[in-house]
Amino acid sequence: MKKVFILGSTGSIGVNSLKVIENLNDEFKVIGLTVNSNVDLLVEQIKKYNPEIVAIRDKSSAEKIKDLVPNDVKLFTGEKGLIEAAVSCDYDIFIGAMVGFAGLAPTIEAIKRGKRIALANKETLVVAGEFVTNLCRENQAEILPVDSEHSAIYQCLVGENLSEVEKLILTASGGPFLNKEKSFFDIATIDEALNHPNWKMGNKITIDSATLMNKGLEVIEAKWLFGLPKEKIDVVIHPQSIIHSLVQFVDGSVKAQLGLPDMKLPIQYALTFPNRTQNYFTRTDLTEIGTLTFTKPDYSKFECLKLAYDALECGGTAPCVLNAANEIAVDKFLKKEIKFSHIPGIIYSALNKFVSNGLSDLESIFEYDKKTREYVRTLN
Repeated sequence: MKKVFILGSTGSIGVNSLKVIENLNDEFKVIGLTVNSNVDLLVEQIKKYNPEIVAIRDKSSAEKIKDLVPNDVKLFTGEKGLIEAAVSCDYDIFIGAMVGFAGLAPTIEAIKRGKRIALANKETLVVAGEFVTNLCRENQAEILPVDSEHSAIYQCLVGENLSEVEKLILTASGGPFLNKEKSFFDIATIDEALNHPNWKMGNKITIDSATLMNKGLEVIEAKWLFGLPKEKIDVVIHPQSIIHSLVQFVDGSVKAQLGLPDMKLPIQYALTFPNRTQNYFTRTDLTEIGTLTFTKPDYSKFECLKLAYDALECGGTAPCVLNAANEIAVDKFLKKEIKFSHIPGIIYSALNKFVSNGLSDLESIFEYDKKTREYVRTLN
């Protein structure tokens, strides 16, 4: 039986991970759970899965439920609590499902321990790609991507020679505003931006899907996962979200991985690789789907996607600045402090303010993240 630690157990990836583990019966045991502040759901999860360790990032939320945590469950709190849990818990697989920069430090600790990392936290590779990939090599840790797009590429590359890859093609749904004019971004509401046509996700990643920043972050992530330059990483708009990504080879052939928009499939693949395990999830029926369409992304409309490519080209700490600025800008939009249309301008301002120093050590990453967040909070 393999022991599983879930960083971010109450988000969409965390909840789906628990469903996958249930389906796999006695093959996996939930050993640790962590959350940001959704302690009500955490209490339910503790009762159901009997973990040995839980960690709650928000200390005030932890205070509310500390008496509801069984005495035999070790409780950690705060930012340091997430790290302590990742360090002290005995597990085989670490599921990095927490959204945002906060997921980086605990993931690094799991890598240092040489664990399998089922990675859904984009920021880990976006802000610290070089550092993280070097650390994986040093500690013989493996990263299995949970993002549906990167999981698709990973699956397409099994048995293939990476030197024979001509291009990686990431698919994007286009989000809720695919068929809106750019002028609509000035009046777009929060509810409209959160109304994704295909996926049920948390607020932050759903807004990233609406700006296409999620795809920009995935481009950067793909560079580090698969060791290919940005010139070999393309994005194509595929509104149906059935083809999750493709790989084009030097002989012109293209492999694609298909499936319904259901995160349980890539989660299970990351947990059970190199095996494929029987499940009872809904099957893909192409005759029912009927039509699959593809278009090029409009970079002038979805400026965040272009900014991500620019940050990747600049390198160093630029992707860290991009990510930090985006996180704060999205938060400001969700709090009704800025318009949806202001998000890319704020990110652009931060990238110009903090010119990359070309360093990728952990100290610089945390420094640039902090400085960028402080700066963006002053913008409107």
